[in-house]
Amino acid sequence: MPYMIETFDKPGALDLRMATRDEHLVFLAENAKLLLACGAKLDDDGNAAGGGLYVVALESRAEAEAFIAADPFFKAGLFDRVVIQRWRKAYVDGVCYLPEVKP
Repeated sequence: MPYMIETFDKPGALDLRMATRDEHLVFLAENAKLLLACGAKLDDDGNAAGGGLYVVALESRAEAEAFIAADPFFKAGLFDRVVIQRWRKAYVDGVCYLPEVKP
């Protein structure tokens, strides 16, 4: 079952985020096959809001923990807090994955 990983940047860490962004994007590209969705959290004006969200196709909490620990943002000490939660894939790109729902 997939995992959702929500990250919260340390206050005032935008410069650190921007300094490690390119390395982070390489990490995401290298792990694209695991990513069901991911991206930075934004405020209503479209500006960085200090964190991100990943939905990853991994089978265990240990795998999710290892995944986020390998992220250059994590390695650089950007995150104040990381929340990892199992996630049920119900709909992705308009496709239903729930066996009990027949469109």
